[in-house]
Amino acid sequence: ETTMINPEEVYTTKEAQDFLKISSSTMKRFLKRGIIKAYKVGKVYRIWGSEILKLVSPQLESKVYKAYDKFREKTRKTIEEW
Repeated sequence: ETTMINPEEVYTTKEAQDFLKISSSTMKRFLKRGIIKAYKVGKVYRIWGSEILKLVSPQLESKVYKAYDKFREKTRKTIEEW
């Protein structure tokens, strides 16, 4: 069964976690680092579906690879200078 994420709907952290197939510690890290934007309602966080979809979008994936390549190149240059 495939669950579709509605960008206009609000999800709990557990629902987002299940959809993204990540652990609760990873979800906490994502929230803490601002990787996924959430809103605190009382004592619990709520996440817009659009925020979840951003994490699985091809545009985000390409940004991650570009950042990784830039980091890798910088590391390579630093090692060469040693």
